[in-house]
Amino acid sequence: MIRKNNNKKVFVSGCYDLLHSGHVAFFKEAYQFGNVYVGIGSDSTITDLKGRQTVNSEQERLYMVKAVRYVKEAFINSGSGIMDFEAELRKLKPDYFVMNEEGFSPTKQQLCDELGVELKVLTRIPDAGLPARSTTNIINAEVCNLPYRIDLAGTWIDQPYVSKHHPGWAITLSLEPIIEYNERCGMSTSTRNAARKIWPQNLPLRKPEEIAEILFKFENEPGSEIISGAQDAIGICMPGINRHFYDKKYWPLRFESIHNQEILNWLEDHIYMVLLWPRPEGLDLLKEIYINSTNVKRLADAADRCWRAIQEKDLDGFSSAFLDSFHAQIRMFPAMINPEIENAVNKYKSQAKAWKLAGAGGGGYLILVADKPVKGAMRIKIRRNGLGL
Repeated sequence: MIRKNNNKKVFVSGCYDLLHSGHVAFFKEAYQFGNVYVGIGSDSTITDLKGRQTVNSEQERLYMVKAVRYVKEAFINSGSGIMDFEAELRKLKPDYFVMNEEGFSPTKQQLCDELGVELKVLTRIPDAGLPARSTTNIINAEVCNLPYRIDLAGTWIDQPYVSKHHPGWAITLSLEPIIEYNERCGMSTSTRNAARKIWPQNLPLRKPEEIAEILFKFENEPGSEIISGAQDAIGICMPGINRHFYDKKYWPLRFESIHNQEILNWLEDHIYMVLLWPRPEGLDLLKEIYINSTNVKRLADAADRCWRAIQEKDLDGFSSAFLDSFHAQIRMFPAMINPEIENAVNKYKSQAKAWKLAGAGGGGYLILVADKPVKGAMRIKIRRNGLGL
């Protein structure tokens, strides 16, 4: 028997494309807190955030969600972006805002605090006897199993205008597509989208370094004014954790890899991610730059220390080097951060030992290093095989 408080309002929001048992289990769990009101992302919002068209239109999704017995009412959110539900939340004035952990963000917490709404973050658990489901897994099973990547240290060293001041390593980590990361959020989605044009479902059964080079050359056509760094293609195509050495060239001179299962397990236990907001369109990171031998050497030295600490499973050393690498990036490109990002970081300083942005700045995902799980953050899943499957 489900226990429900009929006097409470519960708000949930999402795209709910390809409605499945995981969605129904989520609505059922939210229903325990009161009457469930569902805000549904519009077709245009999902296209912008996910970089793909919806499988079912917003009207089809609205029809299906309304038919679920645990849902009191459903509607299409009127806004856009990650906070497309804000107007509906303000109008409804619910008692609770319920979401899964991958949907949590500091901005959502801030809005709930402003409105006096209690935020409930749930762990994705299937109903008894049913398999775990997510829209991403269903889509990926038929369409795209390509990995994502995060950079751990040395970002920007893959650009010759940086490495010409001092050579160094970039460190990347290949991730399983356990969720569908948002566009413009530092998860190398543009390079991944380029990969989908060559390999729509899986990476080919070839040497990972070779397919990384194929992808890099495909994305950067001759005559391109802006060259995407090689670390994006390498992070997607090469499993495990890799570091690649740059010296005045776009393609690295050499590679080193770690596939030790104990080390990869250790990283999964200590790296967490928090969704912020997409990188603003037109963000100009080059409007103010301080690229010189001193700052680039700091970046390179931090990456060296980060690699050694990972090999030794030294959490304090890893945290220190990870944070120093981020600070070195900021010294070179101050536009990476702004007061809004600083506020988001401040919310996690008591729980995390180190932090950095997943991409070029302005928004995206916040990567945290911590000695134990971080409330509201999701764990990573490292891609461990190189067979393109």
